[in-house]
Amino acid sequence: MFAPALTILSFFSGVAFCKVYEDVADLPSLHYDFVIVGGGTAGNVVASRLTENSSVSVLVLEAGPTNKGVLDAQVPFLSNGVSDTGTPYSWNYTTTPQTGADGHVFDYLRGYLLGGCSSHNGLAYTRGAAEDFDRYANLTGDQGWSWNQIFPYFLKNEQWTAPADNHNTQGQFNPAVHGTSGPIEVSLSGFSWTEFERRVIQTTNEFPNEFPFNLDMNSGQPLGIGWLQYTIGHGERSSSATGYLTPEILRRPNLDVLLHAQVSDMVRPGLVRRIHTAHTAIRHAGTSLFIARASKEIILSAGAIGTPQILLNSGIGDHTALAALGIPTVLNLPSVGKNVSEHAYTGLSWAVNSNQTVESITQNATRYNEAFAEWNRSHTGPFVDPSPGTHAGWLRLNADSPLFNVHADPSPGPDAPHFEMLLQPFGFAGTQGHFVSFTMAMVSPVSRGSVTLSSNDPFAAPVIDLGLLSSEFDALALTEGVKLALKFATAPAWNHDGYLGAPTVDLAAMSHAELLAHVRANSGPGYHIVGTAGMSARGAQYGVVDPDLKVKGIAGLRVIDASVLPIVPGAHTQAATYVVAERGADLVKQTWAL
Repeated sequence: MFAPALTILSFFSGVAFCKVYEDVADLPSLHYDFVIVGGGTAGNVVASRLTENSSVSVLVLEAGPTNKGVLDAQVPFLSNGVSDTGTPYSWNYTTTPQTGADGHVFDYLRGYLLGGCSSHNGLAYTRGAAEDFDRYANLTGDQGWSWNQIFPYFLKNEQWTAPADNHNTQGQFNPAVHGTSGPIEVSLSGFSWTEFERRVIQTTNEFPNEFPFNLDMNSGQPLGIGWLQYTIGHGERSSSATGYLTPEILRRPNLDVLLHAQVSDMVRPGLVRRIHTAHTAIRHAGTSLFIARASKEIILSAGAIGTPQILLNSGIGDHTALAALGIPTVLNLPSVGKNVSEHAYTGLSWAVNSNQTVESITQNATRYNEAFAEWNRSHTGPFVDPSPGTHAGWLRLNADSPLFNVHADPSPGPDAPHFEMLLQPFGFAGTQGHFVSFTMAMVSPVSRGSVTLSSNDPFAAPVIDLGLLSSEFDALALTEGVKLALKFATAPAWNHDGYLGAPTVDLAAMSHAELLAHVRANSGPGYHIVGTAGMSARGAQYGVVDPDLKVKGIAGLRVIDASVLPIVPGAHTQAATYVVAERGADLVKQTWAL
């Protein structure tokens, strides 16, 4: 057992502002009680909660720049401008060719700025099913991860907020299952696409058995069709950076945040790691290697890609794979970077005989500029919402589906979904005209992938293999999900007045084999990767962390981020990551009696 220190590489230089530093030379110290690697969705939560106790000192290391002044991260409608590959706010990762998805290589979006993915995601706030968390509790042997015990952390994290247009939200959510005083603002859509929304709700009345209405999908019982909720407050994105690192929190004398600080690996006194030892000092301006020491714990919150990469570069992982790269093994922990689980998404779209779609803005420069001006003036109008959709459906295969002969039901229980269907008043291809889309995801996947190292260069991009649709079950199930979406589109609500026009691709005319091939050729990731430092029971011969999130076999090292979730929940992963961080911070406090 050893208590590690950190070696980190700092790029750039700049001027400190508040307690957020841009140059290591400006830091008052390199020795803290806790060093948190990653100022993303989880890391900022942990930093904020730990520094509530004035007796402890915390340093947050964020590889990217500040979120301040990044308009695309602030304005929900512009979120693609911060998340897309090629922007300075993305890690610009790509996957390996995904055999199950027709060999496609995908850009893999990860936030490279303060707030991490919470500063660049699609803002959807979905918690998942109670059975997701009960499964985590059963897998880890810790009932603290069960729905009933984790639910208070959802409330602690959340501040329910009126939508930007202040419309009447009665019948669109259940206030009894929401928090009112947390750091992260959550609201319903703040701009109405009335014609589209009316047809969605009407379909739940016309097909109540297949597509029942669900008042609030975040109650732990998500099945059905309901109104989407977003991490938006007063027309702006609410992220871990805006919610947990407020100016007041940043003024705490026991909290420092360093930007442009990418972590290479962890070291311990006397352990030589390639070009430096635990006593290496700053080398030279711009490309300095330096040591940050944690007297109590290092907390890895670098995300489901960054966390395993740092562990592996530190010699913590599969001995055979490390030896092949010439990295000395510190701890043989074969599960590091394994067990990736991710959602596969595919889409359907139709032309519509209406101009009440997002294309009325994106394909009309005058309207676009007017909408942007409205947001700047009053934080109202269409720019207050992102583009995921107005509603989501959480659906299951039939209980007697023959697919369960291919593989046992991978969902955690009968009240958890196999599918998500996002309902969206816009099209995909950028074709001129007006469209609506139904995006279908397989959210209880069997497929597994991995995150591994490409070389022993600690700053080289890792190898990301999502294993997308590598299980035949997932591809077959997603094909059945597409059939459900096609069924939804046959409701009279969409067709009685000629609203729904021609599909962009006529999937209904395809044979099953053709549809399966189409799904494989036209699916992509949901950017909901988890599992690479998964939790398991104490003493288990697999997994990376114990239920208290401490890395197995190492003192003073903990992982608190989405990588610890052993199986992806049937939900967008933002909300789950927040509660992992909230509970993780409490586990740290318990360890140190804070």
